[in-house]
Formats: sequence, structure tokens, C-alpha cells
Amino acid sequence: MINEQYKKMLEGKSVIRKLSEAAAARGKEIGYENVFDYSLGNPSVPVPEKFTEVMIELLKTKSSMELHGYSPSLGIASVKDKIAQSLNKRFGMNYTGNHIFPTTGAAGALAHAIRCVTKPGDEVLTFAPYFPEYNFYVNMTGAKLKAVPADTENFQINFKRFEEMLDEKTAAVLINTPNNPSGAVYSSQTLKKLAEILLRRQEEYGHDIFLISDEPYREIIFEGVDAPYVSGFYDNTLSCYSYSKSLSLPGERIGYVAVNPRCRDAELISAICGQISRGIGHNCPPSIIQLAVSEVLDETSDMSVYETNRNLLYQELKELGFTCVKPGGTFYIFPKALEEDAEIFCQKALKYDLILVPSDSFGVQGYFRMAYCIDTEKVERSLYALRRFVKENY
Repeated sequence: MINEQYKKMLEGKSVIRKLSEAAAARGKEIGYENVFDYSLGNPSVPVPEKFTEVMIELLKTKSSMELHGYSPSLGIASVKDKIAQSLNKRFGMNYTGNHIFPTTGAAGALAHAIRCVTKPGDEVLTFAPYFPEYNFYVNMTGAKLKAVPADTENFQINFKRFEEMLDEKTAAVLINTPNNPSGAVYSSQTLKKLAEILLRRQEEYGHDIFLISDEPYREIIFEGVDAPYVSGFYDNTLSCYSYSKSLSLPGERIGYVAVNPRCRDAELISAICGQISRGIGHNCPPSIIQLAVSEVLDETSDMSVYETNRNLLYQELKELGFTCVKPGGTFYIFPKALEEDAEIFCQKALKYDLILVPSDSFGVQGYFRMAYCIDTEKVERSLYALRRFVKENY
């Protein structure tokens, strides 16, 4: 008999994926260039030229075994050392290669980090709005995800509700900054207060509370925004990173867990992650991609288009009467819908070939997400459709 839990999950397919598929189907009818698809956060800018050059050089000069053979179960040592050195230089940390565990993207990093510091029955707190897949990442480990209601004024942390929900069953807190879907970046002030609360509660409860920091958008920060490194604020932090956005490599599935060297059992956690891999089959990423990324750690794609697109959309949305917190990073914007039911709002938008994602699955009602990782020319053309949509319906 097949597993009924996974069978039931088929009924709850991701809203984002459904909308992306609808956009693709509509594109076959009218040309995808005429569909204003703001559904999927798929990076739209090219990989850095240096990455391509490194890949070609590796293929020309390295042996087939080195490039395509199995890597060690804890990742390639030279790659881990380089990642640690880069983080230390950029953020004033003191990682060694033993604190780095390469993974298949940020999802793979979270899969390991959550299992490493929780057991079935534990609770993990996160903050709305949050990436919907967190429900599966956490709940299918046997732990339970609980979402702290959003502070919709600025999408920082609702500390009052957080302190009410934080209790002895809390094993970990999962944060995402810069945030998908709001684009908010947690400030130094926010992170200091979060760390103070966690330290106080750890002492009160007599057990560790880990901070799991999901950071795939860490490099997409806009001018003038305070974007501190989370692990610098709290010792028991596991940083989960992906190169999908910074290098526009989502299909290569490459990231890592970085264990704060001051973390409890820091020297053990990377090794434990290797044992977790044995249980979930989420083994280390391809050798060639580990080696290639290690040569471009301080490079990024040219992501200036995202800030250009943010500015265009934010200005237009405000002029049309939307309530909207200005994103400090990512390639998402999260306005309040012009009616109470965001799903109905987004269904109406489909008639104008605007593909918008309702906020319900992000743990907030009455908002919608736009992923503006598309060409600026297309954003500009979409503004006419957005104006028509608002004028004719609201």
C-alpha cells in the first residue's frame, strides 16, 4: 500500500506552482511575453561570467573522477575551508571548514538543520509571513511548526506574540531574512532583541533554543538597508544558505549549513548532519558544483535589475492606493489586497493576465505576493494591466 500521508499531500499542491503552471498554459495561448507572471521566484539574471569560465576550466583540466565522482559525505574539505574563510572575512566570524556542511540548496540545509536540533514532539516557531514549505520541512520531521502572527506595520517581528508563544516545548526558532514573501530585512535592533529573548528563555527553561536562519536572499539587499549577519547576534545559530539567488544557480542545488563556532556542540553538528543524510537520502551536492562555486564565493550575478523593478512596482502600487511595506531586499513585494479575500482578488487579476499569489499560504490573510524577478521591460508593460485591473474593479 502506498503512503497515505504523501497521497494526501497531492491534494494540497503549492498555490505558487499551480499559478506558475496556469501562467505557462496561458502563455501557449497568447505568447508568454504577454502574461505578466509574478508567481515564481526563479532568478531572471544570468550567472556571473566568471562562474561559466570556472566550469569550462574545471572540465578542461580536472580528472573525471575528481569532477564527477562521489565527494566525501561531509563535503569536499577544500570547498568547506574556502566557504569558512569567505564568511570570516565578510562577517568577522571564526568558522573553520568543520563548521560547514554542503547541501543541495537551502532546502537541503534546512532539512538537516531542523533534524539536527529537534526531535519528534518539539515545537519550532517561525514568523508570519513565511515560506509555505516550512510546514512540510518541519512537520514531517515529527516536530511541529507554529507561526507567530505578523507585524504588518513593517514585517519585523511581533515580539509580544512571540514571547507569549515561546515556551518550554520550543526547541528552535526559524527565521528568514531577507524575507520571502515580504522583502523585509530584519534590522540589527530586531536581531538584538530576538537574541536577548532567546538567551533569557534558554536560561529559564534549562535547555538550548537554536536559531535556524534561512538566508538564500542574503545578497539581494537594496541601497541604504541595514542587513546584518544573523549568526553574529546569537551563539546557537545555524545559518542555512543557498547560491541559487546570489549566483542565479537554482537548478544546481548548492548551499550549506554554517554552524556558529560558539554554538553548543559546534564541532559535532556537521558530523551529525552527515548521519542525517543517511536517513533521508539527501546526500551532498555534485562534486563539480562544489568545486566551481568555491572559486566564485565573493561573486554575485548583476542583481541591480531587482532594485529597479522594486522601485517601479512600489511607486505604481502606492499611486494606485495600495498599502505596501517597501522591500529592503529579495525580489518580492507584498502589498495589501484591495478587498478582504486575497484569493478572490488574485482570481480577478487573472482576467488581465496578471499572475499574483494570494497570501493565505504565507500565514497572512488579505495580501498578495509579486515575484518581480522578470525583465524590467515586462514589468513596465504590466503596469498598464495593473492600472486597468484596479480601475475596472475597485
